[in-house]
Amino acid sequence: MTLALLGLYLAVTGVLLPRRLAGSARLQARPLAGAALWLALMASFMVALLLAAHHALEPFAHEPAGLLGLLPHAEPPGAVLPHTHDWWLLTAAGAVVAALVTTVGVRTGRARRRHRALLDVVAVPDRRWGALVLEHPHPTVYCLPGRRSRVVLSRGALRLLDERQLAAAVAHEHGHLRGRHHLLRLPADTFALLLGPLPLARLGCSEVALLLEMAADDAALAQVSRGELASALCALATAGAAVPDGGALGVAATGVLARVRRLARPGGGRRRLARRLGVAALPVLPVLPYLLACAPRP
Repeated sequence: MTLALLGLYLAVTGVLLPRRLAGSARLQARPLAGAALWLALMASFMVALLLAAHHALEPFAHEPAGLLGLLPHAEPPGAVLPHTHDWWLLTAAGAVVAALVTTVGVRTGRARRRHRALLDVVAVPDRRWGALVLEHPHPTVYCLPGRRSRVVLSRGALRLLDERQLAAAVAHEHGHLRGRHHLLRLPADTFALLLGPLPLARLGCSEVALLLEMAADDAALAQVSRGELASALCALATAGAAVPDGGALGVAATGVLARVRRLARPGGGRRRLARRLGVAALPVLPVLPYLLACAPRP
């Protein structure tokens, strides 16, 4: 029964729910909360996968004690509390996942350091925009996050965009840097690396990237108008702006059409209570599979 519940949960969170959530306008209305939801689903899936493997290998290791089994001093009559190794199993799994995320992070950090060292040699500081300018005819605007972050403009972008469009593009990149969005992309990229064919991994990685771009758009709107930002996105996308490898985040590298459509829609503040409740429920998702695994058998 427990294994069947966990299998159903894996199917829902890994296949059905991602297809339903992809492109959701409600998540796009609160992009940071939407990205957090995708990351919470990924964490929940990993916990459920671990528990399913545990129950498949040791189906008679213990009888679950229901939700009371999670309490330290509650022993329902006739029930056996979850063994200590159950908690160690979750801790070990968390350590493995953390090690994988750290490995990917270290690799990305090295690429950024190489990229930063190259920029310090070939780019010229521009105090007006607070950015480095590359002498390259192809238009591009991107940021290089990290401890010594950089915002980079190419000479082609300076020729292509007018002053307000440039201000919008630079404000977008500073939104990425202030929000530390690269840290939120790291676990999603790691999950996609591990379970790429899974819809939750494939769609989740792209949706997290898109939602973080929308969050940076929202940050830029504190300084520029929606029209100025949308025109900058369209101009860069039409010119084929690209972002070099090395862990950079580009203003027009992801989901330009969806973002321009979003900028064209008026922002709404309805159902704020429901949204706050939804955000508050996010920490419950990673432990939900364990609650299922501890559900009493009929």
